[in-house]
Amino acid sequence: MNQKKKSRIEVSAIYILLAVVSIIIFYPLVWTVGMSFNQGSSLYSSSIIPENFSLDHYKWLFSDGSDYLLWYKNSLIVSTATAIGSVILTSLVAYAFSRYKFVGRKNGLYVFLLLQMFPVMMAMVALYIFLNMIGLLDTLTGLILIYLGGQIPFNAWLVKGYFDTIPRELDQAARIDGAGHLRVFWSIMLPLAKPILAVVALFNFMMPLFDFLLPTIVLSSSENYTLAVGLYNFINDQFANNFTRFAAGSILVAIPIAAVYLYLQRYLISGLTAGGSKG
Repeated sequence: MNQKKKSRIEVSAIYILLAVVSIIIFYPLVWTVGMSFNQGSSLYSSSIIPENFSLDHYKWLFSDGSDYLLWYKNSLIVSTATAIGSVILTSLVAYAFSRYKFVGRKNGLYVFLLLQMFPVMMAMVALYIFLNMIGLLDTLTGLILIYLGGQIPFNAWLVKGYFDTIPRELDQAARIDGAGHLRVFWSIMLPLAKPILAVVALFNFMMPLFDFLLPTIVLSSSENYTLAVGLYNFINDQFANNFTRFAAGSILVAIPIAAVYLYLQRYLISGLTAGGSKG
């Protein structure tokens, strides 16, 4: 077999693999979009191409009898607070581990690495008891605190790797000019680290919008539900059969994520590729 024919076979195999993966990814999405425009509420009577196109389900989500807007607001509050808080905490922690030498620095990095191996769900009993003790159970504040604490180990490693690629000569030159530690951090490190901070912000904004298990454990009141928990009740309550409304609500979840992604896209590629260059 000559080299040209072998190359064609490899390219064809790659395209076939991409086609299969695309079908697996986009088929459920197309079904969800189609189902959201079907009349009625049953999953079994819906079709991927609606026979009778309808916007009734989207209108119902914004009606007075629906808590959808309240859940949407709760999710945006949690996601925005988590994204901003993670950027602030992570950048400070990563800067300390990247630029300073102190007792326990090496062991602290090993602890962060070890904590990444265990999901937050393993500590849910302890977190539940802790939130109950401090009076933050069934509150958005308690949920935000868990998200912030659970993401510090992974984000700190990611951002520290990026900080390590920034030349230390910039720090030294700024200190010669009289800049203090906070000035170096704010005026030099943060502007140069925008790509990796954008990655951290996007990931931490997306996670609360999609997460279901953690809000289910922490939140119990309907007025505090996030979108994932609220939408689940459309199809989980007794005699509930609102699959088409569930599909419509799920589609609208993508709007804030798409807006944040479009705003941060110029930083994402460089941030993802550079963040893991050093450890």
